[in-house]
Amino acid sequence: MDEKWLEIAVDTTAEQMDTLAAKLTMNGVTGLVLEDEADFKTFLEQNRQYWDYVDDDLLETMKGVCRVKFYVPDSADGEVQRKEWMRGIDAPYTVAPLGENDWATSWQKYYKPLAVGEKLYIVPEWEREKTPSEGKTPVYLNPGLTFGTGAHASTQLCLGGLEEVLRAGDTVLDLGCGSGILSIAALVLGADHAVGVDIDPKAVDVAYENAALNGIGKDRYTVRAGDVLSDKILVAELGQEKYQVVLANIVADVIIPLAPRAVELMAADGWFLCSGIIDTRADDVKAALEKAGMTGIQKRERNGWVSYLARKA
Repeated sequence: MDEKWLEIAVDTTAEQMDTLAAKLTMNGVTGLVLEDEADFKTFLEQNRQYWDYVDDDLLETMKGVCRVKFYVPDSADGEVQRKEWMRGIDAPYTVAPLGENDWATSWQKYYKPLAVGEKLYIVPEWEREKTPSEGKTPVYLNPGLTFGTGAHASTQLCLGGLEEVLRAGDTVLDLGCGSGILSIAALVLGADHAVGVDIDPKAVDVAYENAALNGIGKDRYTVRAGDVLSDKILVAELGQEKYQVVLANIVADVIIPLAPRAVELMAADGWFLCSGIIDTRADDVKAALEKAGMTGIQKRERNGWVSYLARKA
């Protein structure tokens, strides 16, 4: 039987956090988790390339938070340990049961099935039994802890644009594929073959696993790790074919230098669909697309985010 644990969360302030952590360490605590809203937001910003979005409920949960956590076994010995570790500390705290499996799965409560665009229904793998909305095509996804599930406005803008331009039999290139949601959706919608690329090697396994959840094998889907701006070998491999649709749901600072490379990899009648652009950077990205030789640029906006759909001139 799996051992059960208790999570002890001690409330504090930003000014007192270091002092509290030091007291707990002196009392014998061997592992601490420090949580505060400022560090949480910094962490998100520094790692934003690893996910499509962070759910609003999670942001709300972290609002104003400043606390120190540690864990003890849910047993008589654990109770003795808790009292010893909290000796001399009068800050308010909570005790909550935490099953061993909760370490990996507690975050899943933030992700639910989501209808997107006219055709798609994005379904977290653990919600697979949920019936898609009438007329919707399900895309099953298990993003893991570091890749998004598709509810962010930028991803929805991409999925909506993909529905509009994708034709049966197209080839698709997904730059910054993450969980693979965009390229897998393209295959579900009728693309012949898709290639996903991400700078994070972990994305390769995640995207392949998500493809398998949708019955898609490596005969139709290829995922590579690398930087298409600097890896000449990777670029040469990708350049062996031209793509009818090139996707990039990243950030403006990456899309701008990426635009000329996207043009190189697009078919003569190809589309470039980019998103992840904060509205304050929209003009910069549009200028980069025009400079790279793209035309017919169409802008879409949602909740302060912008996507562009452009054709190869």
